[in-house]
Amino acid sequence: RTLAPRCSRSCRGRRGEEGGKMSDEMGTVTELSPDGRFVRIDDPFWSYYIDRKAAPGLDERRCGKWMAFFSGLPRAEEVCAKAVLSGAVAECKHTSAPIVRAEKTGVMCFYLNGDDRVAHRRVLSFMIENGLIRKTKTGRLFNIAFKYDDQTRAGEYGGGFKAKMTLSDLVDLDTGEFLD
Repeated sequence: RTLAPRCSRSCRGRRGEEGGKMSDEMGTVTELSPDGRFVRIDDPFWSYYIDRKAAPGLDERRCGKWMAFFSGLPRAEEVCAKAVLSGAVAECKHTSAPIVRAEKTGVMCFYLNGDDRVAHRRVLSFMIENGLIRKTKTGRLFNIAFKYDDQTRAGEYGGGFKAKMTLSDLVDLDTGEFLD
């Protein structure tokens, strides 16, 4: 089965290139593990981090993302690799290096199926533990939104975006504890 990042480009999993890197029409592929299970794919717009074993379980119609914004590319690279290698997510991505250099900021997206409560807990725990959800001056977590890929494909951005799920549906914003 061909593995595709959320952008529907293929990751064929070819191995054997020097240094664990290879290039083709999808961008540069870097193996993050000796067995090739975990890879990073860099294209002009995004850097994807993929667990080849778990990512096929992401369903195009149920999949969505929790997002975190950043200004330091090394931190984003570290966090995304850690998220996939630790099993917090099957796939994540961050804005590419050239865009971050030009814009001075970027976004990380952590993908999961929207109806998977266990995955939400795992991803949000990872995000909270790694300081990826901003806090107010009083220490309260910002009520970030989960965004389904169908909403992105429909062009729902900014004022046109209506969240179907937010952090407060799952976590007490004052304590950071899960509601269930």
